[in-house]
Amino acid sequence: GAQGESFLRDAMPIIMEEAVWKATDVKEKVCEWRSPEQLKDLLDLELREGGEAHPQILQRCRDAIRYSVKTGHPRFFNQLYAGMDPYSLVGRFITEAINPSLYTYEVAPVFLLTEEAVLQKMIEIIGWQEGGDGIFSPGGSVSNMYAVNVARYHHCPDVKVLGLSALPRLVMFTSQECHYSVAKAAAFLGIGTNNVYVIPSDKRYAAHCCSLLLTGALPFMVNATAGTTVLGAFDPLEEIADICERHNLWMHVDACWGGGALMSKKHRYLLQGIHRANSVAWNPHKMLMAGLQCCAFMVRDKTNLLQRCHSAQASYLFQQDKFYDVSYDTGDKSIQCSRKPDAFKFWLMWKAIGTKGLEERVERALAMARYLAEEIKKRDGFRLVMEPEYTNVCFWYIPPSLRDMADGPEFWRNVHAVAPVVKERMMKKGSMMVGYQPHGDKANFFRQIIISPQVSREDMDFLLDQIHSLGMDL
Repeated sequence: GAQGESFLRDAMPIIMEEAVWKATDVKEKVCEWRSPEQLKDLLDLELREGGEAHPQILQRCRDAIRYSVKTGHPRFFNQLYAGMDPYSLVGRFITEAINPSLYTYEVAPVFLLTEEAVLQKMIEIIGWQEGGDGIFSPGGSVSNMYAVNVARYHHCPDVKVLGLSALPRLVMFTSQECHYSVAKAAAFLGIGTNNVYVIPSDKRYAAHCCSLLLTGALPFMVNATAGTTVLGAFDPLEEIADICERHNLWMHVDACWGGGALMSKKHRYLLQGIHRANSVAWNPHKMLMAGLQCCAFMVRDKTNLLQRCHSAQASYLFQQDKFYDVSYDTGDKSIQCSRKPDAFKFWLMWKAIGTKGLEERVERALAMARYLAEEIKKRDGFRLVMEPEYTNVCFWYIPPSLRDMADGPEFWRNVHAVAPVVKERMMKKGSMMVGYQPHGDKANFFRQIIISPQVSREDMDFLLDQIHSLGMDL
């Protein structure tokens, strides 16, 4: 009623001011750090018998925004997504207000058609001339899970009806730097993490395949990664495709992060050979800034494989005797029932800035990463982990106290302790957010991710100055 209406009118300006304008202002903090215990007190989380008055609820809205991390801030570099795109934000406002679910054309006509249009365009960009099929999923991990499930069904269609007991021991290969969701998918789908073979180099797939076949196991898929999480590295897709064709393996490319490079004529060579894949996962919410979440899973298939693999034909939802063309009721391709209209915000943004605008975004991010890598080489105390292939710039900061020390176990033990302290100081100051991690036998290093077109050379210089000023006494 009127009460709810006045609350909405009061809440919208707060959202615009605090969550949109202030959150993207470089002069504001990226985060206002509180420990979990402090935050519990501040937020007064307990749910009680009676409701609260509007002024109090509006204050709760302000607090929720105030103590959240501002991922749209120009100095949020912590994850593989960042920045705020105004068009995709408005797209999300619209879909949140309309609150649709994408089962059928009857209940979500606009959103099913925009999803189809976006998928068709992405499939064209991958280079599948004969077309393909796809679905938006809730996250790249779920897309990779779809890939394993569809690949298995393709090899052993009986699994859908007869289950695991009817199958041989299935084995899959993945590259060393793959995302952890590949192991999760194997666990979740009953394949077992021991049956995921990690291949350190490209040469050994064939040998592995032959020896496994002899033991009665059935290799069925290879997961290749285009844009690894930490280093931003790209697997050699052409070579992997040759192996997959020779051994009849399903080839999935996890391009959740690296797929953005396909938008750029200059950089798409990084994914040379992706058109030979059987399936591709690509997240526009990462490099292309479509807003979380926006994850496409696509298959190079015209035999309705997604539908056959996942459909359950619920008769109350997918009636075949409707008055319109039921081929638009795509909900049965999905493992979900309720499904959010994730493609709409991407469609609206793409409409607004065009393919050319998306291409410029990607090229700007890569140019900025190049600039940062060159700056790191010029500065004392900064050392690149490797030349960046993409926009992951990985580097060590070596404080003055360690600069004269010889490289050796003790030196790296000391370097390993630097990043966590710098990160803590950075978070408590709220000036920026950059991730760090160890990797293989390498000591902790910073992983700077560049995505947002709001990010400038000044921000890159600020990042290095800031790390130095936070860590120089260590």
